[in-house]
Amino acid sequence: MTDRILPSHVRRRVLRALLGAAALPAPFAALAGFNFFTNEYTATREELQAQIAKRFPVAERYAEIFMVGLRDPQLGLDGRANRAAITATLTIASPLLAASPVQGVVSVSSALRYDAAARALRLDQPKAERLTLQGVEGRDAERLQQVGAVVAQELLQGQILRSFTADELTVGRKTYEIGDITVQDNGIKVQLK
Repeated sequence: MTDRILPSHVRRRVLRALLGAAALPAPFAALAGFNFFTNEYTATREELQAQIAKRFPVAERYAEIFMVGLRDPQLGLDGRANRAAITATLTIASPLLAASPVQGVVSVSSALRYDAAARALRLDQPKAERLTLQGVEGRDAERLQQVGAVVAQELLQGQILRSFTADELTVGRKTYEIGDITVQDNGIKVQLK
């Protein structure tokens, strides 16, 4: 058996091919949640939490008397019910309140829908499940809870959980659309079709 030394031009081609092959996985790192073999994309709870945190704080005036705000959102996922939940700090301010602003916590659960025009996964038909207020009791607490629940639902309706770029949904000449949405306990999986 004899050892052969490859000519320098062949070594350069082999080295270029090896370096090119090493560079191939880099573009796919950005598509880490995409699995084009099973036609699925999975967004982790951490990824979704980071995305939703960017869109807060939010606030809205209600009946020209109350200003309701939400901040510090925490995402929850319920795979059994196929729903996402947002728990946030709630603030209600009004000149009619002796102790203004009133602080509390609201938890809102929501179905999900895909908005094809915006290429975004959005909250759909959110429902206030739990709302607690600090320092308010009796009928005042009941009224403020109703106001807080209505405004929280309005503020979260259509809220984007994850948006996609055209590049993310395109591989080669094929552009994918989002199909079925499945909430899991540790993320949200969408079908690519």
